[in-house]
Parts: sequence; C-alpha cells; structure tokens
Amino acid sequence: MVNNKHISKFIIAITSLAVIACLLAVVFQEKVEAMVGGAGVTMEYEDALFDTDEVMQVNITIDEDDWETMLSNAISEEYYSCDVEINGLTVKNVAIRPKGNTSLSSIAMDPDTDRYSLKLEFDHFVDGQTCYGLDKLILNNNYADATNMKEAIVYDMYQFLGADASLYNYAEVYVNGEYWGVYLALEGVEQSFMLRNFGTQDGELYKPENMDMSEKGGERTEGMGERPEMGEMPEGFDPENMPEMPGQGEFTPGERPEGMPEMGEKSEGMRGMRDNGGSDLNYVDDELDSYSTIWDGAITESGDKDHKRVVKALKNISEGNDLEKYMDVDNVLKYMAVHTFAVNMDSLSGSMAHNYYLYEYDGQLNILPWDYNLSWGGMGGGDSDATEMINYAIDTPFSSTEFFDGLLSNPEYLERYHEYLRQLVDEYINGGRFDEVYERITSQIDSLVETDPTAFYTYEEYQSAAEMLYDVIKLRAESISGQLDGTIPSTDEGQKEDSSSLIDASDIDTSVMGHMNMGGAKGAGAGRGEFGDQGGSRSELGENGAPEPPSGDFQPGEASELPET
Repeated sequence: MVNNKHISKFIIAITSLAVIACLLAVVFQEKVEAMVGGAGVTMEYEDALFDTDEVMQVNITIDEDDWETMLSNAISEEYYSCDVEINGLTVKNVAIRPKGNTSLSSIAMDPDTDRYSLKLEFDHFVDGQTCYGLDKLILNNNYADATNMKEAIVYDMYQFLGADASLYNYAEVYVNGEYWGVYLALEGVEQSFMLRNFGTQDGELYKPENMDMSEKGGERTEGMGERPEMGEMPEGFDPENMPEMPGQGEFTPGERPEGMPEMGEKSEGMRGMRDNGGSDLNYVDDELDSYSTIWDGAITESGDKDHKRVVKALKNISEGNDLEKYMDVDNVLKYMAVHTFAVNMDSLSGSMAHNYYLYEYDGQLNILPWDYNLSWGGMGGGDSDATEMINYAIDTPFSSTEFFDGLLSNPEYLERYHEYLRQLVDEYINGGRFDEVYERITSQIDSLVETDPTAFYTYEEYQSAAEMLYDVIKLRAESISGQLDGTIPSTDEGQKEDSSSLIDASDIDTSVMGHMNMGGAKGAGAGRGEFGDQGGSRSELGENGAPEPPSGDFQPGEASELPET
C-alpha cells in the first residue's frame, strides 16, 4: 500500500512535468525549434534597429587621430576602436573600418571625398558583444546611386517575398556628434543573420569574390598597401592605365571593356571562363583547388570535409540531379525573381561572378543577396541602352553561371519562379506596396540628403534621380508582365529575333540615377562634369575632427572648403 502510494505520487509528478514541458514548448516554440535546427530565431534588433518607420540614429565616437588615420589609410581596411550609440544604446569598444570593393578603391583614388562605406563589428574586440543581439552592422554610402534608394527597394522586395536576406533601414550617421551623412544600414550576413534565418544550424557561409580590388570574403586582398597622401594615386591604380578585367581586353575608364557585351546581351564565352576560382558556381571537376575563391571567401570556419560537400552539390546541380536535395530551391527561386527584376549586372547576372553569399548546410546550397547599388542600369554608364535594361529577359537572366539552369529548364520550378515575378508585379508594384515604400523613403531622407555634407550628388540631382527610378521600376514591371503573358519575348534569342513588342524606354536616361566609373569616385556624380561643389567633396572639419553641420544659410550645391591634408 505504501508502494502504491509512492507510485501514484511519482506518476503525478511525471505528468506535471510533462504538462509544464508542453506549455514551455508552446510559449517558446521558435527557440525550441531553433535548438533542434529548425526555424530561425526572432531577434531583438529586428524591431530595435530595423523598424523602417523610424530612421536609425548612429553616433560614432572615435579618437580624432584614429578617425583621420582610418580615412587616410582606408585601403588597408584596418579596424579601429570606437564607441557607438545606436537608437539610445551605447556599445563600447566597437571595431570600425571602411569596407567595399570597387567603391572603396574609387573613393581612395579621389582626393575630394572620404565618404566610405563602414563596417561596425560589435564582437571584434569584445567576444560575444552585440547591439540588441546584432553582431555586425553595415553602413553603405550609396556610392554611384544618386537615388539613394536602389538597395533599400531591392531589400524590401526580398522581404516582401519572404526570402533569406538582410534587414535594412536608413541611418542618420554622426561622427563625434557632427552629422556625417545619410547611409543605408544593413544587417551584416554573419552569425546573427544566420541565427535569425536558420536557427542553430551549423551551416557554412562563404562570400566568393573574384575581383582583385580590396575585399575577398572579408579578407583584404594582398598587394593593396596603404592609401597614400591625399591627392596622390594609390600604387597600382592608374586611371589612365587600368588593369585588364578578367578575360577581357584593355580597359579605358568610362568605356565598356573590349569583349564585354552590351546591357542585356549575354555571352556564352563568359560561362567558359574557368579562372575565377569557382566564384561562378559552375562545376569544373572534383579538385578542391578549382574552387579556391569560394574557400578564400569563407566567413565561418570550414575545412576540406565541408568543401567536398559544396563541390558534390555543385556537381549534382550541374547535372540536374535531385535539385531539392542539393539546393534550397524555394529560396533560390525567390532570389532569382528579385535579382532579375532589379537587373543587377554587378553580379552573376553580368560578367562579374561576385556580390552574393553562399550558404551550405548538410550538403544543400543557398544563395543570399548582396550589393544592389548598381541595379537598374548602374553598371552600364551614360551610354547604357535603357530599352534593353527595361526589357531584360526574365528566362535567360544569368550570363556568368550555369548554377540556375536546372531550375529554369524545369517546368515546375520555372512556373514557380514566374509566380514570384508575377507577385512582384501584381502585388508589390501594381498593388501599392512600392508606392508606399517609395513615399516613406523619400519623406524620411529628403531633408537628410539635402543637408548631407559628404553626399556624392546635389539635392537637385537626387530629386531627379529618384523620379527617374520610379519611372524605371514601373516600366520594368510592365515589361516583366508582358514577358510573363507572352506578349514580349522572355529570352535573349527571342528579343533579338523580334524587338517590335519591347517596351520603349528611349526617354529614360539611366545615367541620371548614377553609374559606376572605374576611374574614381568622381564618376559617381553622373552628368556632373567637374563633380559639383557639394557632392563628393570632403566637408570642412570641426575642432573635434568631424564635419561641421550645415549652417543656417547653407544651400545645396554650395562649395565646401577642403581641409589641408
């Protein structure tokens, strides 16, 4: 009888624990799923930093000499210590450095600007330190984008489709209390990003970079050296004698490299380029050394065992074997839809096999987006054919890689890809979401751009660019709708055979929105001749080494005095 009594108590206790466990599982469902490798984790910084209803406030406090040294030696991409206050939270001993690739080298070549993109690493000097749970914050300088909003709109499209992509917001950036400019803030694609999107999956992250300019997967390319004195050209960067592009002929700043196709034209020869170390994601062979650019761009710690899984996946993807097993099909299709809509030629869509992240988990590959400031004609320059860009073929969108071919040739996946494009056209653009986002962004940044002391463009140029971007996106949606309906050819070959139905964009001047110029940051000021007086010039520094805020009689385009260096 005593034994039965104890057994009854034991059963009651076990039952109670089971009930409590079930209740906890319901309350903390997302975290429980994450613990077993399931859904991502809701992070505090999603609302604290990336609530797009409010512009992020960032104040960087740094030693004056460190700030000047960092700007003068930006090419070296060395980290300096600073304190950062973001939306009321102060984080001490944060690592800061300039970042970028072409934009960094171009700005370093230009004596009139120090407006670098910046990377803030909260955990670089202090292990485990975060800002509301975020480990890395990127502040993009909107280089070559007079609209100041190309990237924001692209990332908003990714969010609309529910794709794996960085969170975004605008940031009003101050240095030692003085206004430095309006930047686009992005969630860095590192540990916090992976936890938010993939839970505690122990996947591997890579950022392949085949451009030997500055960054390569987060590591500085050898041979860049330090930035020389202001006004001098960095060693190896002669705008009159630029290096050859991979697989191309002699390059002249402002002109299309010999052999590089026109906007919208894709060359099979690009796919034959096997000297990019695997950054084009084309399967070459089973030798790990054939994919060195991928491994050099490792963000997480990885070894040969991990690399073999990537190569095995690339091989099976190239052969069209069991695509659901070897790639995150649904997310990649969402990536394809937004990426193709944006016509981003500074990527796998063009001749540059870079500007993306590769995520691998359990032998399955996923593509994560990055770097969209040159979308919608930004790579083409002033002579870009807007009609070709507006009608960029949706069914032959990638020229540098065969990675997506299996999806495009599969009727089921092609239909789903088309459904995502249709969703962007019918719901995002024509359904009102785009107009809401566009109006929100312009209302938030208009005054910030107008008073931005380091801006690449005048306020008037920004206004013209923003209006042009609105028209471009509407026309792009119209073309995609026609391609989906079959009234406009959806392949390169079809458009070459019959161009009569293409949307006419002859009135569109893409250079108004900004474009890349390898000759230096002055090229960012599309159509500005001598680069303007305000845009791109380094503002006058105050006593604390930071730029002085505009005075009450400040007028956009008014000249700023340049300090001696």
